[in-house]
Amino acid sequence: MLSQNMTSLTHQVGRDLRLDLIRGIGLWMVFLDHIPDDVVAWLTLRNYGFSDAAEFFVFISGYLAGFIYAPIMHSGQFLAAVKRLLMRAWQMYVAHIMLFLIFTAQIARTARRFDNPMYKDEFNVAYFLEHPDVLIGQALTLRYKPVDLDVLPLYISLVAASPLILWCLLRRPNWTLVGSIALYILAHIFDWNFTSYPPGTHWYFNPFAWQLMFVFGAWCGVGGIAQLKSLFRSRLALIAAIAWILFAFLIVMTWHSPFLGALVPKWMIKVLYPINKTDLDILRLAHFMALAYVVARYLPQDWAALHSKWLRPLILCGQHSLPLFCLGVFLSFGAHWLLVQYSHSVLAQLGVSAAGVLIMVAAAWLLDQTQKVPTLFIDAAELEGVKPAVEVRRA
Repeated sequence: MLSQNMTSLTHQVGRDLRLDLIRGIGLWMVFLDHIPDDVVAWLTLRNYGFSDAAEFFVFISGYLAGFIYAPIMHSGQFLAAVKRLLMRAWQMYVAHIMLFLIFTAQIARTARRFDNPMYKDEFNVAYFLEHPDVLIGQALTLRYKPVDLDVLPLYISLVAASPLILWCLLRRPNWTLVGSIALYILAHIFDWNFTSYPPGTHWYFNPFAWQLMFVFGAWCGVGGIAQLKSLFRSRLALIAAIAWILFAFLIVMTWHSPFLGALVPKWMIKVLYPINKTDLDILRLAHFMALAYVVARYLPQDWAALHSKWLRPLILCGQHSLPLFCLGVFLSFGAHWLLVQYSHSVLAQLGVSAAGVLIMVAAAWLLDQTQKVPTLFIDAAELEGVKPAVEVRRA
């Protein structure tokens, strides 16, 4: 009976390919950003503004949670939605632990075979290799994380909390968003964050701060976006968004040019810095909002190019974000190893970057081929980015 209800909820729906496209771009950017000193990484967002792919991933995760599961909850299938969300959190947890074990083994083997302890120190696994009995327990409780493995614990915590978040959003959407903003402010005032290992350290992505991005996305997904329609028609809002994007671009350029840096007034430096990623600095949040506003305004859901063969590789990657993220972590270390051990020329950087992207696309294509099943058997939890048939009562 439950499967019949779930089938009816997913009947005659279609993916929002814009979300897949943005996630695909984000996965490529994460792969490139994780390769130290890679010239191709200059193509990524973090070099031209305050925010980066992390904000878009967290927002989209929240949006999809609200867009897919809130209608299921509203239709009376609350426990079914909770089960799906907790299973998704469990899948991410298992993926994180497997990624941690294989990634650590990969680094340890490389460091031993090439007699280069730099790898162990650079990726924060040296202490784990010396004291695995202690660090295994810390890793299982998400307190110990090597470099580049910080983001999945954030997703796990947010998805695990999403049943409560969606329950509140379905009843008092605006007040839930206000509560999220209050928690964000309090986290900054009182320095709330989860502890990490070794003692005295904290999570790189503070869940008390980043929950605002997730909740805002879920708020939009359950219908809050309808309250912003007048904003999308506002010329003043558009001008403000573009002005902030340009301002962020100019400030970021000062990080790469001492001459430009000298032109920034000292009072502005005191106001702007530090632009903290751990606590989702308000400047990063505002930059993301500005970018999201421009993208939402000028990238329609029926954009013909979304069905073109040129964007298909990106969209395929976005449709398999979890396995592709894990693969990208391995590929980024492999690319870094090749550049360190053999050649760090520009040609080599271009080669390993292109090869990594092609491997990700090939993996996404294989995953897509293996997951093609008749529409009747498609599961609601697998339809990330789709338009649900059940409508939610909009606040």
